[in-house]
Amino acid sequence: MADPQGVPSASRLLELIDGMAGRPVIMLVDLVADRFISGAPKRISREAPVLILSYTGERFIPGGGANAVANVAALGGKPLPLGVVGEDDEGQLLIDELHDMGVPSQGIVRRSGYRTPTKVRILGGGEHSARQQIVRYDIEDRIELDETIRAEFARVLVAWRETATVAVLSDYGYGAVSPEMMEPVREALLPDGVVLCDSRYRLRDFAGLDAATPNEEEARALLGASAAVDLDLQGASLRRELGARYLLITRGSHGMSLFIEGPTAHIPVHGLEQVADVTGAGDTVIGTFALATAAGAGPLEAALLANYAAGVVVTKLGTATLSPEELRSAIESDQRPLEELRWDAS
Repeated sequence: MADPQGVPSASRLLELIDGMAGRPVIMLVDLVADRFISGAPKRISREAPVLILSYTGERFIPGGGANAVANVAALGGKPLPLGVVGEDDEGQLLIDELHDMGVPSQGIVRRSGYRTPTKVRILGGGEHSARQQIVRYDIEDRIELDETIRAEFARVLVAWRETATVAVLSDYGYGAVSPEMMEPVREALLPDGVVLCDSRYRLRDFAGLDAATPNEEEARALLGASAAVDLDLQGASLRRELGARYLLITRGSHGMSLFIEGPTAHIPVHGLEQVADVTGAGDTVIGTFALATAAGAGPLEAALLANYAAGVVVTKLGTATLSPEELRSAIESDQRPLEELRWDAS
């Protein structure tokens, strides 16, 4: 079935990239720190059958919802984040990293006794070879969204009132993103604003949102569906259950499926032959989708741009972002997702 409005042209997508510059996006997120520690293989330990690495360096990068914020900033948008960090080194480093990207911090609350969630990845590899992730350990805590934090969020939302048309909720389960915050965030938007949500464990609790971007595993968990179940049909049902205008399910090597009122669009994957690391690709998807929507994109246009963006970041090691120039280059060099877009009746 063909889309009655037609597939967006490459020139239209490039125009939207230009329109992303300076667009504000309110972002209520679970702020996470990603730390990558690298080492060169040294020998097998005599104490246990484990590899010994010689430390070569480390990188600190905004992760989780902070990565979605970083992606909006890297693409030229103006993220307005709300979140919580601890009064620890990781919390300060996160604020500093985001500040260096031009991201304001007045919506980031520092809470004593709370440990900033941190994912530590140990990488091994030689000087001239790709480093491989050997193990990861997580430092986790959960914040209680009490009246003090809610009041601080409310104060900042008043200052941002009617400055943005789009808001993002990025829920990693650490407590800063609550379904009860959806309406206060919506009320801060301009009339007819759009609320997008990416919730790892409880998307159903955010029913009434405008759009969601779960991956296939998360969508199947919500549906209680096995691999044999036709997700194309079930996805349309999930969109209606959530009360969402559109639902974008990311499907790894199978690309993305966009469920809207009417036919479903299946978007082929971009950049599969160059995949290096899928870490944080979902954050890139929701960040790009949100910023494109803020620039005036329709759901299919926003999904196509998010698909191209994800195809770029998975070619990079670790938690990554991309620039407007990289997104333009991806569109100009490979238009297969436009040519091979497939529509099915919902």
